[in-house]
Amino acid sequence: MDTPVVTALTRTERRPIEPGTRLWEETGLVTFSLTTGSAFALQVMHPAVGAVVGEHSVFRTDAIGRARRSVASVMTWIYGGEAALEEADRLRALHVPLRSTDAEGVTHTALASGPWAWILLTAPYAYLTAARYFSRRPMEHDEAAAFYGEVQQLMLNLHVAPKEIPPSYEDYLALFDDVIEHTLVAHPTAYEFLEASRRVPPPPALPAALRPLWRVLADVPGRLQYFVTVGTLPPRAREILGLPWSDRDERRLRLFGRLVAWLVPLLPERLRYLPIAYEARRVERAKAALARALARRPT
Repeated sequence: MDTPVVTALTRTERRPIEPGTRLWEETGLVTFSLTTGSAFALQVMHPAVGAVVGEHSVFRTDAIGRARRSVASVMTWIYGGEAALEEADRLRALHVPLRSTDAEGVTHTALASGPWAWILLTAPYAYLTAARYFSRRPMEHDEAAAFYGEVQQLMLNLHVAPKEIPPSYEDYLALFDDVIEHTLVAHPTAYEFLEASRRVPPPPALPAALRPLWRVLADVPGRLQYFVTVGTLPPRAREILGLPWSDRDERRLRLFGRLVAWLVPLLPERLRYLPIAYEARRVERAKAALARALARRPT
């Protein structure tokens, strides 16, 4: 389905993401998690987000549980229909009491419009980066602009203030670079998150006797997740954090990306998509089949 190029934000109403959009087709792929790490790192490099997340998130002690809940929430934003808007309302209410005071004595709130917007403004970067590294071809400029129009709708659904949403894709690119250059910092929460990515903490319910085994089994996935997270960060963000990244690292990431891009389309749909996305797609096919049957009924 072709999506028209959106050059400016012209709507303000909330409405569910529709089947056939690029968000619908691609968000639920199993490759979704490959760039969520770099997106989250960018989010917590924002001083306000880093302060609130650093005080209130459980990523240090229950990284897997937090990740599962976060992925399920995002899948609901895209595939939940009216439940997507209810989920957005639930998240908004959940964040109302969250605030933190940083080392300089500045109090940050989770729902301040700029930091709240920044969390969603990392999404286009994550999607575009995933397309560049982990799909069979990157997005062309017009495709990226059209896709950004879909993300604008998602941001409205998540209660991002319209004033915080860049009106066009070009405006988005300019704002994204400006925030990286003039707002993001080497925040302690970012380093703690990267460490938790590299050495994934065991689930809290795991018996103590099994924790040494966990460390062994989680070592390779943790190394890979850390490698991909660092590699998919914008180069300037890596510089701010002081993270080394060599030409050899880049070649290795691109080789891994080509392997993923070749393998994933070969998987059956049940394995290619995360569970909520798979079920939503199955339901839409059933609706379409019913519509066809109704259209053919004798009259």
